[in-house]
This record gives sequence, C-alpha cells and structure tokens, in this order.
Amino acid sequence: MGRRLHACAQCSDSCSLPAPFLLLFVLCSPKFSSYGSKGAGNRKQNQDLQRRCDARATTTTINPFQLMISFFFSKACSMQTPFSSLLPFRSFLCGDESLPPPATPSRLLCFFSAQAKTIFLDVPSDVTIEVAGVRFQLHKFPLVAKSGRIRRILSESIEGDKIQLPGLPGGPETFRLAAKFCYGVHFELTAGNVAELRCASDYHEMTGDYAGDNLATRCGAYLEEVVCKNLEFCVEVLRHCEGLLPLADELGVVSRCADGVAATACAEQIAASFSRLEYSSGRLHVTKKSDPNSGEDWWIQDLSVLRIDLYRRVVEAVKGRGIRPESVGASLVDYAEKAFRKRPARAATGECEEKAVVETIAGLLPAEKHAVSVNFLFGLLRSAIFLDCSTTCRLILETRIGSQLESSSLDDLLLLCAHNSGETIFDVDTVHRILLIFSHQEESDDDDDGSNFESDGGHALDKVAKLVDGYLAEIAPDANLKLAKFIAMADTLPAYSRSSHDGLYRAIDIYLKAHDQALSEMEKKRLCKLIDFHKLSPEACAHAAQNERLPVQATVQVLYIEQLRLRSTLCCSPPPEKLGSGAVLVAGISPRDSYACLRRENKDLKLELARMRIRLSDLEKGHACMKHDVNKKSHSRKLVVAVTKKIRKLNLFTAGSPSSKHEP
Repeated sequence: MGRRLHACAQCSDSCSLPAPFLLLFVLCSPKFSSYGSKGAGNRKQNQDLQRRCDARATTTTINPFQLMISFFFSKACSMQTPFSSLLPFRSFLCGDESLPPPATPSRLLCFFSAQAKTIFLDVPSDVTIEVAGVRFQLHKFPLVAKSGRIRRILSESIEGDKIQLPGLPGGPETFRLAAKFCYGVHFELTAGNVAELRCASDYHEMTGDYAGDNLATRCGAYLEEVVCKNLEFCVEVLRHCEGLLPLADELGVVSRCADGVAATACAEQIAASFSRLEYSSGRLHVTKKSDPNSGEDWWIQDLSVLRIDLYRRVVEAVKGRGIRPESVGASLVDYAEKAFRKRPARAATGECEEKAVVETIAGLLPAEKHAVSVNFLFGLLRSAIFLDCSTTCRLILETRIGSQLESSSLDDLLLLCAHNSGETIFDVDTVHRILLIFSHQEESDDDDDGSNFESDGGHALDKVAKLVDGYLAEIAPDANLKLAKFIAMADTLPAYSRSSHDGLYRAIDIYLKAHDQALSEMEKKRLCKLIDFHKLSPEACAHAAQNERLPVQATVQVLYIEQLRLRSTLCCSPPPEKLGSGAVLVAGISPRDSYACLRRENKDLKLELARMRIRLSDLEKGHACMKHDVNKKSHSRKLVVAVTKKIRKLNLFTAGSPSSKHEP
C-alpha cells in the first residue's frame, strides 16, 4: 500500500497534481485493499478490509464519497494548466476524444494508461448490468458519473449490484461503447454507430445535465459537423434508424439526415445549373441537358436502399428545398422499380410492405404535369388494384392519369379486374372514371382559355377519342359487359371530340355481333344512336348499308346519307369535256361493294317514285275535275259575250233611227 501511494506521489510531482488528490483517487474504490502488498502479513488485513468494503457496498448502493471524488476529478480536469502532459490524463478521465493524441507518447501518458488499466482490472467489479442476456461486470463510479438513469436505478434499487436494462437501443454492442465512454476508453464515432449511441445516450440520460460534454452532446456534434455534410453518411445513418424508431425521430436524427440529403441534392442541382450556363452576345443562356441520368441527379440511386417510411421523409425534405419535379419523379420511379424487383425476396413478409410502397409513392407524386410518365402511373394503378390499396391512393392515381391520358396507349387502358367475381374481364369502371376526369379537365381548360381546344386540347381530344374507340372494340366481345356500361363509356367524351366515327361504328358492330341474341330491337336502336353517320367514311357507309345486324332505321339513314353524298358529288361534277376524268375520280372513291349499295338505293328510289306518282295522279284527277267545272261556267259566259258582240257589229236596232245620226 505504501509503495502504491509513493508511486502516486511521485506521479503527482511530475504532473503538477496534489498528492492528496491522487490518494483520494486510490481510496475511492471500496476495494482499494487490492493495491496493498502481496506479502503474507498484509494478506489477512487486506481480506478484512475487503469484507468491510463489501458489506458497505451492499448496504449503501452509492457512496457519497465517490461522488465527491468524481466532482473533484471533473474540476481538476477543467483546470487551466500550462503543462501539456496533463492533457492525456484529462482525456482519459473526461472521455474527451476531440483532443489529438501526441505524435510520440510520452512516459507520463504511458504511465497513466497503464495505471488506468491496472486500476479497473485489479479492482473487482461492484455492479453487474445485463443487456439482452449479455452480462457486463462493471464499476459504479464511472457509470454514475455519466449516466443519470444508472444513478437513479442504483439509488432506488435494493440490490444495487445487479441491474437489467430492457429495451436498450442498439443492444449489447451499443452498451459496450457507452460503457467505454464512461470509462474514458477511446473509440471512434462513425456513421454506423452514431444513431444507436445517440438513442442510447437518451436512454441512459447521458446528457449535459449530468456531465459536461457527455455522450449526447458528442453524438449531436458528430451528426451536425460530419454526417449532415455527406449524403452517403446520411443514408447510412437513416438505415440504422430503421430499428430505432420512433426514438430516433423524436431526437431529431431522422430530420437532420433528411435535411442533409436535401441540402446536398439542392447544392448539386444549383452547381449543375451553373455549369450549363453559356455566355454569348453579352447574355447568359442555359444549355439543354443531354443526359437526364447525369449531373445533379446522381443522388437518386442512393436513396433506393432506404425503407419506405424514411424514404418518404427524405423526399418531403427534397421537395421542400425546391428540387426540380422531374428529379423527384425520377427518384420515385427508381425507388418503385427497385422495390418491386425485390418482390420474390419479400414474399414471406406479405403484401403489407408493397401496399405501403404504392400508397406512399402515390402521395409523393409531384403536382406538376408530366413529372412522371403515364406508363409508370398505370403500373402503380395496377399494383394498387391488385394489392387493394386505399380509395384515396387509387383516386390520386386516377386523377393523375386523367390529366395526361393523351400520352397513354391502348395497352395501358386494359386493366384486368383484381378478383374474378363473374363480372367483366377488364376493369371498365376504373377506365370510365379516368375518362370522366379527363373530360372534366378538358372542359375546365376550355373555359379558362378558349383557344386551347384549337391547339393542344383539340389534339388531345382526338387522340383520346381514338383511344376510347379502340378500347371499346377490345372490351365489346365480353359476354358480361352490360349495354349501359358500353354506352356510358362511348358517351363519356363530347360529340365534337370524334372527327370520324369509323372506330365507334366498328366497336358497336363487334358488340352487336357478340350480343345479338341478347339485345332487343329498341336496345339496338339506342346503341346506334351513338353513331353520327355523317362522319362515316365511304367504306364504313358501304359496310353499314349491307350490315344485317343494324336496325332498319339505321340502314335507311345510311342509304339516305349516301344518296345525299352522291348528289353532292354529281352537282359538283366537272364539265362534259372533263367527265371522263371525273368519272375516274368517282370510281376511285367508291369501293367495289358500292354497286350493291347503289342497287338498294335505286330500289328505294323506285318505291319512293311510285308513291309520288300515285300522289301525283290523285292530284291530277282533282285538278281535272276542278278544271272541268270552271270550263263549263266560262263556256256559257263566252257564248253570251260572243253573241252580244256579233249583234253590236250588225247594228240591227240603230241603223234606221234618225236620232243616231246626231249622236256625238
């Protein structure tokens, strides 16, 4: 014992610390007798002292004297001393890893390192801490100096030498690092352990309230100064936060890393934008980007390793920074493709994770039009139907598809029903809702800008009309397709949206062929009212004139329109000298089947001419009778007038009268 104290006194002389201070440090352990001489005379005395210390340790869980010594140590380590040899000792006691070690360790540093190891190896442990089945034999003094939780447990526990820490974030490995911090043993903070240590510091209450520059402060500084300035570190920390939620989110670890990713992506986008600036003619011009997968979008692929809830936090932070919608959309597409590519590996986990992916990505879609392709949106919608996602998710996807429906193809619209319930093969109701959304948006756009229809809106309507006609032709053979649904689908778009009704006529003809026996004559008439026969091509009119599935009224209407078209063609025919060339043109317009159409038309014209002849004969008979009566009356009057004129010419009554000569 004397030799140990003498060594400590010599050490105090070399490091400018008072000898009583080091004496108290040796005496602070309840089992300090192990430092005595190993001779036979002192062994019994040491054993008696050890038994008394053990009894004192069991009756009093925390020695106030040890706490006082800890306070003295912290004060002594914060002293402003001119001797650089004190720094290693301070680093060991306070766990200050920010102090750089000397290039060549001095004899004093080696002495204190060996002395520290000797103290904690020679002093038997006075507390056992169990974490997830792993037991740690430790000492109370360094733990209570840093951890408020362990201090409180020791003060309240009856058996102060055994502690269990259930639910410790990070498990035994994280506790081992936290214990090293309490003992002042050097270890390295990395992106792989800082999240667990930050949560463990909150669990152990290792904050600045119990010790200066404690573990919580050290982890927070590392996150702010190192992790948040590197995107790869942020992603790695977020991956470690998956098993630490919601504590990691409450402590701000998730938000810090998400903001770090957003800041890095925003900085890369700004730098890439400046790199595309060109100066010419005294002005700055932005050159177009040649490769969309290069430049500022390199961060997109790094985010695909995150879990969907943490990925959502990152994308929300990125959108809040004002990243281009195209970049956000590209990130969503990349994440979804990689997530569904791993579907066989995740089969055991069920469909809950895939459902969460679809619903989250649908909620993160940028508001800007064409930020993602309509093909990707249809793929998400198919997954949402198959996974039975929420109504809100499906409504979001249907609205986005309806806003850019003109960019889709026929294969996109062919959505299969999720469950075979005896209804239609294809999901007609979903496509009908999408068409209604498109129609309403087109009407609102026309109200806002009257010229929209003549430019982009008219082109979009024409493309969607052809798309709908093709879709109707695909679903028409379905035996379970009701007439009401078919008519509702065909009548969704306005009448002016179709420049030609050939596609609609083809779809209706297919439906009539597949449902001919189930449709009544009235239903056929109702179906044919959708067709504007004036917008049929000559080929379609020729086919309709011979189509026996059409109602009689529809056939007559087709013949009448063909007659009008023929008359207009004849009225606009060229002069007689050019009739030959004109005949060739007419022959080129009419197909081979037009001969049968003309024969039927001539037959109808003959019937109409016969009816007109009958009416004309009746009118002629009536006119003849009336004329006969008029002729009788006029003949009698004419006879009287003629006789009178002849008598006046003869002057039978005035020739011999004398008075007639005096008439003026």
